Amino acid sequence: MAMGKKNWVFADGELPPKDGTEIEAHESLMILNLNEDVATVKMTLLFEDRDPVENITIKVDGKRVKCNRLDRPVGEEGYQIPFGQYAMVLNSDLPIFAVFGRLDTRQANMAFYTVQGHTYED
Repeated sequence: MAMGKKNWVFADGELPPKDGTEIEAHESLMILNLNEDVATVKMTLLFEDRDPVENITIKVDGKRVKCNRLDRPVGEEGYQIPFGQYAMVLNSDLPIFAVFGRLDTRQANMAFYTVQGHTYED
């Protein structure tokens, strides 16, 4: 039985701007591949004020986790996600698990939290 799902949605991304603090504000995407084979994940980003960016490719080796800092270039294409509001859709050729995390340092009582995305079937 396959573990994980092929399609994931994270509706609330908001990459915080750099604020010069010692601990950098950022968002991250963790992808877990429990399969033996490499999973090829295609990321689509949707924005409030611009056209979507599609087919950003992330490869995750079999039996591995890949942690992607979203304030740094992401995917094989090295796409830099702009600061501000966005949503993310992941489509994988193999079942995976995906978790989204955010560290917001814009206030003194900062916190890092994670959110599991919503899944859907083809």
